Amino acid sequence: MNDAENSAFEALAHPTRRQILQDLKGGELAAGEIAARFAVSGPTISRHLRILRGAGLIVERRDANRILYSLAGDRLALSIGDFLSTVCPEQIVLREVRKRRGSEIDVEGADDASRVAL
Repeated sequence: MNDAENSAFEALAHPTRRQILQDLKGGELAAGEIAARFAVSGPTISRHLRILRGAGLIVERRDANRILYSLAGDRLALSIGDFLSTVCPEQIVLREVRKRRGSEIDVEGADDASRVAL
């Protein structure tokens, strides 16, 4: 794994950081809004935010006296995707099938209602 992948997985190791990412999925939040969602101290949340920011998973911007956080684009998906393509070669095959077919593929054992577009 490269350093970016290591940082992403280390950041994801803690449930509070995973929850922060889930919360940011809904859009930008101020540091105080994030902290209010958890039963831990402000400095603890600041540390979690610093780790997520250091891993490149979130970005911050200042608005007057507030610090606002949001997800950093596709960084998480790219880090995990790169790792999976290394350890799960079938992901590479599925990607190629998607490119060639551009249609629906049955997931093994799925019924018609459970088909997914790949």
